[in-house]
Amino acid sequence: MAINNLDDLFEHTLKDIYFAENHIHKSLPKMIEKASNASLAKLFKDHREETTGQIERLEKVFEILGKKPSGEECPAIEGIVEEAEELMDEVKDGATLDAALIAAAQAVEHYEITRYGTLLTWAKELGHDDVIPLLRDTIDQEKSADDKLSRLAEDRLNKKAA
Repeated sequence: MAINNLDDLFEHTLKDIYFAENHIHKSLPKMIEKASNASLAKLFKDHREETTGQIERLEKVFEILGKKPSGEECPAIEGIVEEAEELMDEVKDGATLDAALIAAAQAVEHYEITRYGTLLTWAKELGHDDVIPLLRDTIDQEKSADDKLSRLAEDRLNKKAA
């Protein structure tokens, strides 16, 4: 896809995050399985359900814009997920693995927060007012997931791993 203007860049970034959300959705079951802490596993399960809704909201954004929902390969999210998978294979201690899973999940959340923040800013600039509430709902969920991961790590799991 040639990127000639901000509208093209908006669509490119939308495709990027659509790919990322679908890739994350496919990766979460392994993280759920590997989590030794029940609260962490539940957090991952809950976020997988949220991710389903986020994918549906992105499809609605594409529809509002008159575009077909499609993803564009996102090397950044592939790298973050690949790193998480390597850690899941390398770390044998359950508590340490939980700490690693939280760190990996937060890397994903921070990437998503950045992308959705950018999309929100550009949607405002481009006058795509109808998609702003959809993007805002998703970024709020991503920030909430990040906060929950931080609390779980700080309250229990990092201490247990130490």
